[in-house]
Amino acid sequence: MTTFRTLLTAAAVVAATATTVAAQTKWNLPAAYPPNNYHTENLVWFAEEVKKATGGKLEITVHPGASLFKAPEIKRAVATGQAQMGEVLISIHENEDGIFGLDTIPFLASSYAEAMKLWQAQKPAIEKKLDSQGIKLLFGVPWGPQGVYVKKEVKTVEDLKGLKFRAYNVGTTRIAELVGGQPVTVQAAELPQALATGTVNAFMTSGSTGYDSKAWETMTHFYDVQGWIPKNLTFVNKAAFNGLPKDQQDAILKVAKAAEERGWKIAPEKATWYNEQLVKNGLKVEAPSAALKAGLKKIGDQLTDDWLKKATDDGKAVVATYRK
Repeated sequence: MTTFRTLLTAAAVVAATATTVAAQTKWNLPAAYPPNNYHTENLVWFAEEVKKATGGKLEITVHPGASLFKAPEIKRAVATGQAQMGEVLISIHENEDGIFGLDTIPFLASSYAEAMKLWQAQKPAIEKKLDSQGIKLLFGVPWGPQGVYVKKEVKTVEDLKGLKFRAYNVGTTRIAELVGGQPVTVQAAELPQALATGTVNAFMTSGSTGYDSKAWETMTHFYDVQGWIPKNLTFVNKAAFNGLPKDQQDAILKVAKAAEERGWKIAPEKATWYNEQLVKNGLKVEAPSAALKAGLKKIGDQLTDDWLKKATDDGKAVVATYRK
């Protein structure tokens, strides 16, 4: 009888364990940036908080540094269910819809207050577009203001002529063309190698990407023009999300809201820190000359007009809402 009870107890433990394992859902979240980048750190925080909030029933593994999918592949991977979640610099998909590239128009929104106002105007249109692609938007987090990295002194936009300009979306490609440079498409994970080999010798990005790519090893100047503040978006496959129990869906949405608030608080703090690190490592970090800023502003005005000419009614409404 004792042996029989022992067997029953063991069977019950095995059954309970099997039920727990069966109840646990494991998801992948590919991302394009290094583990120590604050965007990636925020994703890890998000994953840990979701795990806590669901009592361990939903476990999300973050895959940084484009290790699971390259940056341009992440959104499609989520849409097709190859990955349940993903994070991407949304402007790299501007060719799909102009609304994805609105935050990279130079000088349309160049402070964090303006960037938040633009995000609030832009978010419903982005949600609508992603929803049509089988994706549910969770949250958006900004980068630092974008500046110009070069290997020489630059006083005007004419000084950028002829340089091999790193491009990673429609906007940066057009900027390279308008300053007379040669656009070369390079995603963030490939930037260090492109700099080391001389594939590019000028680029516009944030202090954080400059830090991640050790720009001081090949560049000499960073002009803090504060051209625009792009965003990374984190999203989930809609079918996967809808397949979760309601309490887990609510947990994801609650933690996503907190992750967005956390990211917007961290971003300006990190922007200052990254610029300090660039200086510490030997880069000359300078404000742009009046002539350089005026030249870039003129390009920004042209790109805004170009964007509006191609924009859908939804896109035009977003700009109108933002400008009110």
